[in-house]
Amino acid sequence: MWWFQQGLSVLPVALVVWSAASFVFSYITAIVLHHVDPLVPYISDTGTIPPERCLFGIMLNISAFLGVATVYVRYKQVHALNPGKSKIIRLNKMGLALGLLSSFGLCIIANFQKCILYYIHVVGACLTFGVGAIYMLVQTILSYLMQPELHSKDVFWVRLTVFLWCCSSIVSSILSLEHRAAFPKKISLRAVVSLQGQTLHNAPQSFVPDEQTLLIAGSI
Repeated sequence: MWWFQQGLSVLPVALVVWSAASFVFSYITAIVLHHVDPLVPYISDTGTIPPERCLFGIMLNISAFLGVATVYVRYKQVHALNPGKSKIIRLNKMGLALGLLSSFGLCIIANFQKCILYYIHVVGACLTFGVGAIYMLVQTILSYLMQPELHSKDVFWVRLTVFLWCCSSIVSSILSLEHRAAFPKKISLRAVVSLQGQTLHNAPQSFVPDEQTLLIAGSI
């Protein structure tokens, strides 16, 4: 029996695999339909236009449910293994609240896309990644306090590494957003308007040069 088949260990595995699949599938769909630039687009940009928006939303809702289940199981596990340690119990309750809040933020991201309500989407991202990083810090501290009786040092160092990696990812994302705001892309738009009507077809010859105004070219 593999380690992830024991008890409820399948929950965090399913959370990671399903969340990664939701990003990958929406990215592939957006690329195939030419909705985004294939060179490392923002995750939110791959979930703004149907049909990838529908796929992005429903898969992230399932990820939010898996996140809630994983956080609750971790809370019950720590609570059962440390019944008389008040410091660990307080941190464990704090971790439960932070984890549920982070999962709720993921649900906000899924249902309020960037193109619909941008600021609500940003709030969801802050809850998911910002509060989620604090949740990871709490779990890292719990692992430190629970060693060596219940956790080995390897578990503590792995969680600390993942937490630092998450923080570096958040910082790099903020810097990339600032760079994007400072140097916006120039998008060229070209629209061709075709009018079909009895008046236009029977117009005098002198009106023909004015028809060139129906071709609009601009840049933003």
